[in-house]
Amino acid sequence: MLDRVLLTNDDGIDAPGLAVLEEIAAELAREIWVVAPEHDQSGVSHAVSLHHPLRVLQYGPRRFGINGTPGDCAVMGICHLMPNPPDLVLSGVNRGGNLGMETVFSGTVGGAMTAMLVGVKAIALSQVWTDRNNVRWDTARKLAPKVIAELLTLGWSVDACLNVNFPDRPAHEIGPLTLARQGAGLVQGMVVETRTDPRGIAYHWLNFRRGPRAQGPDADTDVIAAGCIAVTPLRYDRTDEAAFGALAASLPRL
Repeated sequence: MLDRVLLTNDDGIDAPGLAVLEEIAAELAREIWVVAPEHDQSGVSHAVSLHHPLRVLQYGPRRFGINGTPGDCAVMGICHLMPNPPDLVLSGVNRGGNLGMETVFSGTVGGAMTAMLVGVKAIALSQVWTDRNNVRWDTARKLAPKVIAELLTLGWSVDACLNVNFPDRPAHEIGPLTLARQGAGLVQGMVVETRTDPRGIAYHWLNFRRGPRAQGPDADTDVIAAGCIAVTPLRYDRTDEAAFGALAASLPRL
C-alpha cells in the first residue's frame, strides 16, 4: 500500500474517468490527492502555463481544480499543494485511447510526463472506446489496480513514465498486460473544418484524419487490437536515430 498518490487528468475535474481513477487509487494508497483542470484540456500535450497566472479552487479535502493544463496540475500538486511529494502520479482515466502518434498531443500523457520531469513516478491510463456514449469504465476500474501494483513491483527507469491503455472489451475478455512500443498509430494528418456562425462569421475546427497505417513491431495499437492491455514506457528524448545517422555523415558533431 502506497502512502499517497496524486491524481490528475485532461478531461476535467468532473470527468467520469477521474471518478473511476479515484476508485482505483483507493485500492492502492492510504491518502489520495486530486489536482485536475477545471475544464477539458484534451490535446494540450505537455504544456505548462508561463504567461498567465494559475488559480486554485478547493473542492474538498485534498481535492483541487486548476485553471490550467494537466502539466500545471502535476506541478502545482507536487511542488505546492501537497506537504509531502506523492509516491506516484496517476493521470486519467482518459476517455479514449492514447496510442501511437496521438501520445504526443495527449494531455493525459502530458500530465504524467510532467510529473516525471519533477521527479515522481507516473502512469497515464486510458480506456479505449468504439462508442463514445458507452465507454467501458468497468474494464479500467476492475483491472487497473492489479496492473498498477504489478508495474510498481517490476519497477521502471526514472527517465520514463508508463502509458497504459485498456481495450474496449469486458474485463473478463481482456488478455494480459503486454509490453508495447509506441507505434505509428492511426493519424494520417490534420483537417480544418470551416463553418459559419449565426452572424455570418467563419470559424474553424481542427481534427485528426485517421486511417490504417503500417505499425512496426510490438505496436501499441496491435496489442489493443489483440485484446490485451498495452503498457509503453515513454521518455522526453525524441531523437530519431536513423535520421541522426544519415545526417552525421555530412554535418559536424562536437
